Amino acid sequence: MSPRAATAIPIESVEISVYSIPTDAPESDGTLTWNSTTFVLVTVHAGGAAGTGYTYGGTAVATVVRDKLAEVVTGEDALQPPARWAAMQHAARNLGKPGVVAEAISAVDIALWDLRARLLDEPLVIALGAVHEAIPIYGSGGFTSYDNATLCEQLCGWADAGIPRVKMKVGRDPDADTGRVSAARAAIGDDIELFVDANGAYQRKQALGWAQRFSEYGVRWFEEPVSSDDLDGLRRLSENGPPGMDIAAGEYGYHLPYFQQMLAAGAVDCLQADVTRALGITGVLRVAALCDARGMDLSLHCAPQISSQVGTAIWHLRHLEYFHDHVRIEGLAFDGVIEPEPGGVLRPDRTAPGHGLTVKQVDLDEFRVA
Repeated sequence: MSPRAATAIPIESVEISVYSIPTDAPESDGTLTWNSTTFVLVTVHAGGAAGTGYTYGGTAVATVVRDKLAEVVTGEDALQPPARWAAMQHAARNLGKPGVVAEAISAVDIALWDLRARLLDEPLVIALGAVHEAIPIYGSGGFTSYDNATLCEQLCGWADAGIPRVKMKVGRDPDADTGRVSAARAAIGDDIELFVDANGAYQRKQALGWAQRFSEYGVRWFEEPVSSDDLDGLRRLSENGPPGMDIAAGEYGYHLPYFQQMLAAGAVDCLQADVTRALGITGVLRVAALCDARGMDLSLHCAPQISSQVGTAIWHLRHLEYFHDHVRIEGLAFDGVIEPEPGGVLRPDRTAPGHGLTVKQVDLDEFRVA
């Protein structure tokens, strides 16, 4: 046992900051438009080390961390992130866990795991018990705000970089969807997997019709064809959709009961979870256990620099979403980001303690809002 591990190391302080980072162009999907992304950064200090975590949420996340969560973890042992995770959930009971509170807990939990690994001078993937060396990814963006030329350029860029699967948004303008998907397939060729994501834009029968049409272009992944709250609708699509097309959802899950209900309903062929929403690393590893019990794959949603670390410890891992916006932001925010390797994988660095990321504070400062 490490000498440091034999003695509790009290958490000294928790810092929180919020940044609003503009997109590189207007963006939209089937149900939302945006021109900036809010990045919430948490830093936890103990024993001469600092751990960092983050989420993509509003400034209200910072309020939860400052007013409720910081006092729960300060003074407690930095070497026991799961214990801190449980304490935060109990303390936040009356705030309403799904949503903002879950995002706040996620950011703190990620920071605590990074801190623990740095205190023990070990890579985060080793601390988490990696079963994979590298994580398959798919390029994600393809916003409905893009014209077809921009869409195809982005998808082909990922394909040319060796990423063998790409995803585009659909559902905002159904009259345009066939043409957009047709253009995408023609641009990337037949050897690249094509995924679509409606972000819940379709109704049940409408979604079933689109599933049939998308299958004509070799689409094998249809994400949130209907609202992720419509478990019966998702199940019907999973049962009645084209053979070989997986129905996926789960990115808006914030705690374990949500994922249990989705799995129990038979709503998806592949579950999704987001480490920056679903109660952090500790939470997502519990979601993964639900999938393991069913032999079902789990796909990780966005935040690729931390998701790639967590993904190494997930037995039934399908892949990770390499999302355009988050790739930009994490490259701006951190030194030490890992880049895709040939074959379309992210391979976490095992030579650095923690998750290996260092905050580029000067670069972030111009975007700070809280």
